[in-house]
Amino acid sequence: MRKSCLTLSILILGFSVSYSIENYPAGARSRALSNAFISISDVWSTFHNQAGIAGINHGSAGFYYESRFMVDELSLAAGSVILPTKSGNFGIAFSQFGKGSFKENKYGLSYALILSKKLNAGIQFDYFSQRFPENDRLKGCATFEAGVIYNPTQKLFFGAHIFNPVLSGIETLEGKQKMPAVFRIGGHYQFNEMAMLIFETEKDTENPLVIKTGAEFSPVRDLFLRFGVSGKPFTYTAGIGYRIGKITTDIGFGYHGNLGITPAVSIQFEL
Repeated sequence: MRKSCLTLSILILGFSVSYSIENYPAGARSRALSNAFISISDVWSTFHNQAGIAGINHGSAGFYYESRFMVDELSLAAGSVILPTKSGNFGIAFSQFGKGSFKENKYGLSYALILSKKLNAGIQFDYFSQRFPENDRLKGCATFEAGVIYNPTQKLFFGAHIFNPVLSGIETLEGKQKMPAVFRIGGHYQFNEMAMLIFETEKDTENPLVIKTGAEFSPVRDLFLRFGVSGKPFTYTAGIGYRIGKITTDIGFGYHGNLGITPAVSIQFEL
């Protein structure tokens, strides 16, 4: 209890100083891979790189829950739905961070298209809203994000993504609450069905460059083991996934040396 209160106090103080909105990633698979996910194509691409949803051939849905540093007030709940069509794929994303009198919400509508055999592109329009303890009325703003995925070979993939290039933010009584622009670039190499290595760099307009890496192994069919590391500050991640037919369940963990463990779980369905 004491640790939870200390963690919450540190994060609230940090929020007050930076006073910015965060675009939270989602998906326990990505959590286990240190959120180095820019070149991956799955249902959670709506939260990482919308170009990834172009490679999904079946209607899909996912639900995610994360307890940041095991503090209930810092929980994140999210969902994603992918709807393939003949003219391209559509995605719907939604998330809520926080509980009680403080909440941050995100709603996104995305569209992705296969431009060629080696290139996919996608874009998403987002609406963010916040509720503060001193003000029950939601305040919000709109922005967009976009990305591409390029695969020069069957095993090598590269991705690039930009979020909020217009530097949108929420107007409050204290002034404009900033939302940084974020640029991510990276890739992964699929050695075979049993092993994959992934890397990514992330830079936003408020913080230093972050390097993220991860590895995924499948020792037996439909079972996946994942590990990752990112920093600075260094964060170590790990997780496991299992697929049964059209349902996949993933569990991920992140460990921060000062703030502790962040557990996460997600479940994905093919519709």
